[in-house]
Amino acid sequence: MSQSQQPFIKLRGVTRAYQTGSVTTQVLHNIDFEVQAGEFVAIIGSSGSGKSTLMNILGCLDKPTTGDYWLRGEKVADMSANRLAQLRRESFGFVFQQYNLLPGVTAQANAELPANYTRATRAEQQERATALLTRLGLQERTHHKPSELSGGQQQRVSIARALMNGGDIILADEPTGALDSKSSAEVMALLKQLSEEGHTIILITHEPEVAAHADRIVELKDGHIISDEIAAHAKPEERQAKPSLPHKEPSWAQSTWRSLVTALTSLRTNIFRTALTLLGIVIGVAAVISMLAIGQGAQQEVVDRISAMGSNLLSVFPGAPNTRGRWQVATLMPEDVDAINKLPNILAAVPELTSSRTLRREGFDKEAQVNATYADFPIARQWALSQGSFFTKEDEALYATVAVIGETVRQQLFPDRNPLGEVMLIHNVLFRVIGVMEARGATPWGQDQDDVVFVPYSTGSLRLFGQRHLRNVTVAAINSDAELMKKVQEDVHALLLERHGVEDFMIRNMASIIETATETQNTMTVLLGVIAVISLVVGGIGVMNIMLVSVTERTREIGIRMAVGAKPALIQQQFLIEAVTVSLIGGALGVAIGIGVTWVLGSLGTAVLFSTAPVMLAFGCAFIIGLVFGYVPARKAAQLDPVQALVNE
Repeated sequence: MSQSQQPFIKLRGVTRAYQTGSVTTQVLHNIDFEVQAGEFVAIIGSSGSGKSTLMNILGCLDKPTTGDYWLRGEKVADMSANRLAQLRRESFGFVFQQYNLLPGVTAQANAELPANYTRATRAEQQERATALLTRLGLQERTHHKPSELSGGQQQRVSIARALMNGGDIILADEPTGALDSKSSAEVMALLKQLSEEGHTIILITHEPEVAAHADRIVELKDGHIISDEIAAHAKPEERQAKPSLPHKEPSWAQSTWRSLVTALTSLRTNIFRTALTLLGIVIGVAAVISMLAIGQGAQQEVVDRISAMGSNLLSVFPGAPNTRGRWQVATLMPEDVDAINKLPNILAAVPELTSSRTLRREGFDKEAQVNATYADFPIARQWALSQGSFFTKEDEALYATVAVIGETVRQQLFPDRNPLGEVMLIHNVLFRVIGVMEARGATPWGQDQDDVVFVPYSTGSLRLFGQRHLRNVTVAAINSDAELMKKVQEDVHALLLERHGVEDFMIRNMASIIETATETQNTMTVLLGVIAVISLVVGGIGVMNIMLVSVTERTREIGIRMAVGAKPALIQQQFLIEAVTVSLIGGALGVAIGIGVTWVLGSLGTAVLFSTAPVMLAFGCAFIIGLVFGYVPARKAAQLDPVQALVNE
C-alpha cells in the first residue's frame, strides 16, 4: 500500500465522552486511525471497548467530543447536518447486527430505501434492487417481509440496501453476531467479494475468526487502539478503490409523493391506531357540517316565516313606547288608517281588530282568532285565497255578516264539505263563509296563522267587539327596499304625531325584525360552529398525541432512514405529511358523514340548509389541524439523534 497515497479516512486525537447527569463516561481515547481506499479493515475488541462508537463516528452518525475526522480530505466537523446526510446517502452503506430492516415492507422495499432519498425514478429503483437481491440469491424472496426471512436472508437484504446507492464504504457492525455458522460464512464471503470489487470495508467484530477475513486488523481495548496489524494473506499491491456515485437529491414533487406513499403504508400497517386517530377528525368535521347546516336552516326558516308575513310591512300599535297594557289604550282609530292610506309609497294600510271568539257550527264549538279588517287585507299582507273571494268595500259599507276563514278553521268546522256558502256562528252572530285563505303555517313564535276568521271591520267592531279603537294597523309599502321602508316609517310617524299631538303609538318595521332575527340566528349559528370547531380541535390534539406515540414506536425506523441518507427536513416532511394525510382522510370521511347526517335530518323534517361553504371550511380546518398538530411530532422525529434512534427497542 502506497504510503504517499492520501488517506481515505483519517482520525487524529479523536475522543468520545458521554455525559449522564454529573457523570462523564469516556468511551474513546485519542484515536489516531487511517484507512486507505479499498481496504478491508476489521476493528476487533470485547464488548464495551468502543468499537460501535468508533463505527458511528466513521459513518457520520455521531461526532467526536474532541479531535478531527477527515473523509477524502474534507473535515467532517465543518459539515452541516444536510452534508452529513448526503455523505451517508452517497458514500456509506451500513450492515447491522440486528439487520435493522423495516418490518412492515418487503425485502424489495427495504433494499430500495436509500434510493428514496435520491432522484432515481421508480423504475430505476426497482431495477437496481432486483439486480442486487438476485445477485445475493434472494430473487425468490423479494416480496417477502423480514418476518418471513431467515436471519441470513435478512442480513443479505441489509447488504443489498447498503449497496443500493453504491456503498463505496461498507460499515458492518457485528454482521454475523445473530447468524448461524453457515449464514455467517455466506455473509463474510459476500463482504470479501465486495472488498475485491473495490469497496472499502470496515468490519466491527469481537470474534477473531471473523476478523481473520480482513486484510488489516485493528484491536481496541477500553477505548484505546492497542494494535494495528496487516494480515499475512493481504495483497501488498495497492487496491483500486470503488468511486463514490453522486446522487442528486429528489425533487420536491418526488419527495412529497414518496412521503405520501410511506404515510399510506404506515397507516395501513397500523390500521387500528389509524382508525382511532381518524375518529376525532371525522367527528369534528361531521359536526361542523351538520351543525352549521342546522343553524343556517333554522335561520332561513325564521327569516322565511317572517318574510312570508310581509317584509314590506310596518306594524303600528297603540300606546306609548315601553308602556304596559297598550292593547287596551284607545289611541288608534279607523280615521288614522284612512289618513295613512293617503301618504306616498303606501300600497295599502288596513286596521286589525283582533280577539279570540267562539265559533259554532252544528253543535261543534272551537276557539279561533277573529280579525276585523279592511277589504285590502290580502293586498297588504300578500295573502292569496285558495277558495272563494275576500269581502269587498261594499260589504264593509253594508255591515255585511260575511267571513273568510283560514285553513285550520276549514279543516275543523268543514272537514267533509265545501265551506263556501255555509254558515256558522261567531260569538252568537250568524256569518256566511265566502272564502278560504291559503295555508300559511305557524309564525316563528309558534302561532297558527291559519286558525283565523276575517270579517269586515265595520261588522266586527259593531257586532263582535263593541269598540272602534284598533289593536294594530298594518301598513304595506310599495316595496321592501330598506331606504324606502325607513322613509315610509318616518312619514307614518310624523303623520300620527301630528294627528295625536303626543307619541301614543309604536311602529315596528318588519325589515328591522327580520334583521334582528337574522342577527340572532347568526349568533346561534356561530355558537354551533364554535362548538363543532372545538370538537375538531380536540380531534387535532388526538392526532398530535397519536403521532407522538408513532414517533416513539418508530424511533428505530427513523434512525434507519437517517443512516441511509435521509436529511432531517425529509424526516420532518414524512411525518408532517403523514399527519396531514390522516387529517385529510378523516376530513373526507367526516364530510361524507356530515352530508349524510344533514340529509337524514332534512328527511325527518328538521330545517337544514346545506351549502358548500361549511364543507370547504371543515375540510380546510382538517388540513390546517393536520399541519399544525402534526408539526410538533414531525419536528421531534427530525431532531432525533440517529445513534440513539438505532439502538432504540
